[in-house]
Amino acid sequence: MMITPVHRFRDIERTPEYLQPEKCVPPPSRASLGTMWFIRDGCGIACAVVTWMLVFYADFVVLLVMLVPSRDYVYSVINGTLFNTLAFLALASHFRAMLTDPGAVPKGNATKEFIESLQLKPGQVVYKCPKCCSIKPDRAHHCSVCKRCIRKMDHHCPWVNNCVGENNQKYFVLFTMYIALISLHALIMVGFHFLYCFEEDWTKCSSFSPPTTVILLILLCFEALLFLIFTSVMFGTQVHSICTDETGIEQLKKEERRWAKKTKWMNMKAVFGHPFSIAWLSPFATPDQGKADPYQYVGIERLKNQKPTWERISGWEGMKLAFGGAFSLGWFNPFSNLNCESPPPAEAAAAAAPASAIMTQEEIEQFLARDVAVQVLHE
Repeated sequence: MMITPVHRFRDIERTPEYLQPEKCVPPPSRASLGTMWFIRDGCGIACAVVTWMLVFYADFVVLLVMLVPSRDYVYSVINGTLFNTLAFLALASHFRAMLTDPGAVPKGNATKEFIESLQLKPGQVVYKCPKCCSIKPDRAHHCSVCKRCIRKMDHHCPWVNNCVGENNQKYFVLFTMYIALISLHALIMVGFHFLYCFEEDWTKCSSFSPPTTVILLILLCFEALLFLIFTSVMFGTQVHSICTDETGIEQLKKEERRWAKKTKWMNMKAVFGHPFSIAWLSPFATPDQGKADPYQYVGIERLKNQKPTWERISGWEGMKLAFGGAFSLGWFNPFSNLNCESPPPAEAAAAAAPASAIMTQEEIEQFLARDVAVQVLHE
């Protein structure tokens, strides 16, 4: 029986014997939970080191090539302080994003005791990761680099040598924002310095020789432009992901939304902390999640091969339904009232539906009561 992409559940097991608790490594002790989180990945470590070296190179050029030789003391102090402050916040954000546990699920918790502690009822299911032998909560995905299941995993970023998950997404967003700001600041200062050197003698606008000065400035300009584009795009996608409460993996896999929908402001506070404060911009402030909804380990099994209960229409008909009737200039007018056709009355819709498509509450309870065994699904 083929399962459609909407039903991403697969490998249904009617008995829990497949868990094989004797093959699962017990969860780590509480004493080991306080150890520092660090991913031993060669590529990630190299990317992290390169990131710090590029920031230090930018700081070297800004200070020793442009600001120190400048005759304007106020200009040098203001721009030097601003650039170094932003660079420090960027590196601090990178440090926190790299060494913060992104939300790893305890390894080896797929044991008989843990399953029994969930007190599953008929019709409820749990998800087991066969790679790290753990019971996965909702919205968790396995990372092949970290070798762990990460709660609300967005993606694995080699530049921070870590996954971006529910616990370190704030630091990753701050890292991209501060890198974009120092890149823009460096580009502006390079432009002003070139203008200053063209007007003055090149030997007086820098403590280095003119060829060396030009090469250093061109390299900084290329680096700043490249990282400005890259981090700006990453910052925008991360903010959009936070506002829509949908991670990058969930968008790529087009997973069905099974969690409660919240406002954009509530989603921002869930990542950066409750309530709004200046601490949102600080990589040293751990966000307070407030009354965030906990991720559940159990779920309700969906009916397989169920068809949509609404009528499918073409893309153009959907546009007309959203913008109001036939195409006209009123589509571009925010003050025009929508002229959508009203749906049929509920009585008529119920009469038109076939009797077999309607299940009473008693029939639903009887259907769920048939599955007396705990159903465990592989992901």
